[in-house]
Amino acid sequence: MITLSHIVKRFGQATILNDISLTLPERSVTALVGPSGGGKSTLLRSINLLEQPTSGTVQIGAHAIEFAPNRKVAFSEVQKIRSETGMVFQNFQLFPHRTAIENVMEGLITVQKWSKGKAKARALELLEKVGMAHKADAWPAELSGGQQQRVAIARALAPSPKVLLCDEPTSALDPELAGEVVDVLSRLASEGTTMVIATHDLRLASKIAGQVVFLEAGQVVETGSAEQIFRDPQRERTRRFVSSISAAQTL
Repeated sequence: MITLSHIVKRFGQATILNDISLTLPERSVTALVGPSGGGKSTLLRSINLLEQPTSGTVQIGAHAIEFAPNRKVAFSEVQKIRSETGMVFQNFQLFPHRTAIENVMEGLITVQKWSKGKAKARALELLEKVGMAHKADAWPAELSGGQQQRVAIARALAPSPKVLLCDEPTSALDPELAGEVVDVLSRLASEGTTMVIATHDLRLASKIAGQVVFLEAGQVVETGSAEQIFRDPQRERTRRFVSSISAAQTL
């Protein structure tokens, strides 16, 4: 389970996240949606502490860290939280000098200290899961965007994290390639993978998310099931946002 309690994030005088508290159950899929600049990516990155909150508490499983202004958190404590998560970025961020299978193996060998043989077996298993086993020896430059993102998902899953965090995983892809990634994430969701996804892609959110959180100006405007948020939102601001994005994505 992920618990965020009274999370505040400030950059200088700007408040990016303002007193956010959420509970995200194990084996759930949560989509963070809202306008650009609303705080989706910052909140997502606060879960694995790529962005450290100014104040508030982040808890994943048994590990919790309380943040406060001018309080320095030990790196070892940060690593305990990060070790529970896998991260999928918008622009794939594969190592260009490593093949697909080497990209998946890299963290297992250098961070987890696995043997090369054990890491290779795990990497092949995950590439098979995301439909990329046939491209195991391909270089990133030889792969389409959708294929690169599927390799990135396999890499994020390699150390068996408790939660998979996805930051706009389809936004850099055209609709056809995005569909490949949506299918992979949908399969992972059906297998019970805990996921939090920051996205503008309402098709992705509506297909795989159980819970949707609508953010604007660093605050939670509305939360609910995907069906409720996308079909019958309770707040007028949510209704206008969903209508505008739905219209844009049908053009």
